[in-house]
Amino acid sequence: MANILSLEKQTMAIHALCEGSSIRSVERITGIHRDTIMRLGVRVGEACQAMMDEKLRDLDIKEVQVDEIWGFVGKKKANLTKQDNSYELGDVWTFIALDPKTKLIPSYVVGKRDNYHTRMFMDDLAGRLKNRVQLSSDGMAAYTEAVERAFGTEVDYGQIVKTYSVTNLTKEAAGRYSPAEVVKTERAAIHGNPIKSQISTSLIEKQNHTLRMHCRRLTRLTNAFSKKLDNFKAAVSLNFAYYNFVKSHGSIRMTPAMAAGVTDGFWKVEDLVKL
Repeated sequence: MANILSLEKQTMAIHALCEGSSIRSVERITGIHRDTIMRLGVRVGEACQAMMDEKLRDLDIKEVQVDEIWGFVGKKKANLTKQDNSYELGDVWTFIALDPKTKLIPSYVVGKRDNYHTRMFMDDLAGRLKNRVQLSSDGMAAYTEAVERAFGTEVDYGQIVKTYSVTNLTKEAAGRYSPAEVVKTERAAIHGNPIKSQISTSLIEKQNHTLRMHCRRLTRLTNAFSKKLDNFKAAVSLNFAYYNFVKSHGSIRMTPAMAAGVTDGFWKVEDLVKL
């Protein structure tokens, strides 16, 4: 591929993918065939995953928020048949951790919303931190055991549980696809001594919105969803590398990787292509 496409063309295609363009729109803009764009995206995405796995270690982080974002591969869970591979197709969840101070995403795991992948996520997160943190999550039951298994007693962990108003599913689409109103919020200390006022998932929920805006495969109500799990994982990795190392965050005026001391300066999209 590198012998066919110039570095400039590859960079242009990857940059467009990172900014939320679909593969076919990138094809129209760059003149690169969609199959080539897809192969390029997978190659760079897998390289980004390996790079972040290496660099995001021994992190000095004091607070972490975690959450999960839903997507699907091939078809939604309700449309799966007995012949389909339920691991490769259907609903897929991306577990994401966020440092509210530096905005860094130190860990993420793509899989099912089950005990196995929750434990995998917490084990990965714990292995990247060098000090005790305050950890916040929603009320998903699997987190409690997974956090205790990964961190032991070296964590201050709290859950925030939000109660939403009942929505009328028969109302017009404009209201049906709007979030329900939060009518009650409860914070609970689960392990250690978390500061209750700081138990929150607001920033990680905002990050979920950012991911949907920049990763076309997670845009709702479109046909841009992934058809293969490996392609989905590569697309998510590419977007997190772009977010952590390339894109300047508006609130801190630098990249999250710079704020966390992982790197000294801005990366370019070209640097991701060269990985």
